Parts: sequence; structure tokens; C-alpha cells
Amino acid sequence: MKPSVFFFDCDKTLYDYDFLKRLPNLARLTGSTQYHLASTWWVGGFERAANAGEFATGDEYLEAFAEVTGVPLTREQWCESRKSAMTIIPGSIAALKRASELGTAALLSNNPIIFREELSVLAPEAAEIIGGDNDLVSAVLGAAKPERRIYTRALGRLGVEASDAFFADDSHANVEAARAVGITAFHLTKTADGYDTDGLMAAVEEFAARP
Repeated sequence: MKPSVFFFDCDKTLYDYDFLKRLPNLARLTGSTQYHLASTWWVGGFERAANAGEFATGDEYLEAFAEVTGVPLTREQWCESRKSAMTIIPGSIAALKRASELGTAALLSNNPIIFREELSVLAPEAAEIIGGDNDLVSAVLGAAKPERRIYTRALGRLGVEASDAFFADDSHANVEAARAVGITAFHLTKTADGYDTDGLMAAVEEFAARP
């Protein structure tokens, strides 16, 4: 069996994610309004900048959030609001676990550095399987999907050729970008009762068994 690295997106791939749950929770926790938080931080492009590595630490992220919005935000509040928007996708976690048995399982997700720092709190099931330094978020790599360089940098981090890498994501654009650099990619789509995790598991097995 050839050595394999399996990259998985997080939001809407390993865990379902609903920003419309996160924002009101964050507003409740901070005493602000959803409109104010969204219009200053998100519409202002600061979360996008954080995903691309603008802030080197979670503390820098929280300081910037307070400066931009005028609303102090603790790490615990950030985690609580972020986690409230996440729901485990059992079949995807099972595929991640299987991937770890067949090769190296890694995260490749568009998220700020604070997400990586708090991964064991936000996504304990995934963090336990991935372990080590395989929790690659875009902030660490200095680029966000679907930019080509995030994939090449992820490959470089784990010392693997594109032909020996697999990637799963819910975004068609992200999947196509991975394929463009030679990575075998699976587009996880929604079904009537959730996500096509049976297809994901089959794709993991097929990739591991490649000639």
C-alpha cells in the first residue's frame, strides 16, 4: 500500500456549521447586536484577514476583534459561540478515523489561528484522531482555499507529493482547486438525510488502494 495523506475540511465536512446560530449566540454573550458585530467584523473583512494569517495568535485575534467592534470578547465566549454553530457529522468522523488507519489524517480548513489553538475544545473528536501538527488551518499556511498556494504549502508541510494526497471538502471550488495541483479530491455533497458520508468513506478506501 502506498503512503497516503488525507486532508479534510472542517466546516460542513467533518462538522455541520451554521453561522446563523453562531452570530446570535455571540451577540447574546457580548451584549452587542448581531448587526453591529456582522457589519464591523465580518463585512469589514477582518475574519477573512484572520483566516489568511493576519493575526499570529488567538490573543491578537481577540484584541483586534475588540478594537474593531468596540466589544470585548473573551476566549471562552469566542469558543462558546463558535462551538454552538457546529454539529458533528458522524459518518465523516468515521471516514477521518479510517483515513488515520490507512495513512496520515490531517485538517485543511479556512479558519483563524484561534480555531487551531482551541481545536480540542471545538472539535474534540477530530482533534483526537488528527493529533500532532496535522491541524492545518489557513492562518498557519498564510493562504485560504481555493488559492493554489494553500494546497502546495500543505503538501510541503507534510512532505507529500500531490499524487499521494487526498482531500475532502464541501466546496466545489475548493475541490477543483485541489485537483488542479494533482490532489485526488472528493466533493462532499448534501443528501436528503445529511451528507454523502458513504461516498466519502468509499473514496477514502479507493484512494488508499490505488495501484
